[in-house]
Amino acid sequence: MDLQEFKSKVLPAKQKLYRLAVFMLRDKEEAEDILQDVFLKLWSGKHKLHAYTSIEAFAMTITKNLCLDKMKASWRKRTVDVTGLELHSGEATPYQHSELADSMSKVQSLLAALPEQQKLILHLRDVEGCSFEEIEQITGLTVNNIRVHLSRARKSVRDGFLKLENYEVG
Repeated sequence: MDLQEFKSKVLPAKQKLYRLAVFMLRDKEEAEDILQDVFLKLWSGKHKLHAYTSIEAFAMTITKNLCLDKMKASWRKRTVDVTGLELHSGEATPYQHSELADSMSKVQSLLAALPEQQKLILHLRDVEGCSFEEIEQITGLTVNNIRVHLSRARKSVRDGFLKLENYEVG
């Protein structure tokens, strides 16, 4: 694989890899470092990349593994940072804006409470839009296991949100 082929096949996944790293590490600088390591590994093994059916899925697997290694090494508590997220709702009133921010905060805390495997699968499927086959390559789980994890994660978030909403209203 030459430089042009590398640029056309690997670099388009850059934003997806970065979002995965930020999602897992909760730190933009560490995510950028991981991304550099991923591209370095891919470039140094460029002669082997033709063997993979999906270079993007392979790159996401490397990203996931490097992030997990980083998390294990640091043993730090990960928190969800919602301060950097902007809420653009067009014609929303301040009350609607506040309600939306409150709901988003609740969902983020429910997502943070999910087991790591469910959190990763939910992110890959619903945020990154990965196919079940890509998630299978990234996680090493079977498609049926992925579907079960995804269903449980969605149900947990949905039930938790409804429970929080009902307690506050009732």
